[in-house]
Amino acid sequence: MRKLAVVAYLSVFVLIGVLVYAQQDKSKRPSPPGTATVKFADGKTVTVDYSRPKINDPKTGQARHVGAEVAPYGKVWRTGANEATTFVTTGDLMVGDLHVPSGHYTMYSIPGESEWTIIINKQTGQWGTEYKEDQDLGRTKVKAAKTSAPVPQFTIAFDKANGKKTAMTMEWENTKVSVPITEQ
Repeated sequence: MRKLAVVAYLSVFVLIGVLVYAQQDKSKRPSPPGTATVKFADGKTVTVDYSRPKINDPKTGQARHVGAEVAPYGKVWRTGANEATTFVTTGDLMVGDLHVPSGHYTMYSIPGESEWTIIINKQTGQWGTEYKEDQDLGRTKVKAAKTSAPVPQFTIAFDKANGKKTAMTMEWENTKVSVPITEQ
């Protein structure tokens, strides 16, 4: 009887270890990780680490919509899924009309039908939308447009740097947001 209890205990311990490992392996999540990086001519970089949610709900398969069930209009959004989206720059930048010094930040957004507010926040390392407005470095507004075709999974990408300029593009469902970035 005692051996059975020990085996049961060890089995539970192993199962917990497997579950913890699965949570650490971000590629197995319903919203896997994504990274977007751009390198300027002088070697300075901007890197965004985020998670890539899908339009279809991972549990039910039902369609969700930007502005409604996901990335709701008028509300602060973590600009991805899972951990909050990180924004790291090795040089000073202008993100839209916002000056962003070299450093490590969190990027949030406030989606809207025709305009999005991009928020660069000094708080880092949080899960989800644990947003603290008093930690904002600042905000900039950019236009939202329609995509030419549906985009089923949230994607962030940078245009190739042209001198000191690039654009960070975010696309999902039928929405496209392009954020101008200029190295200072």
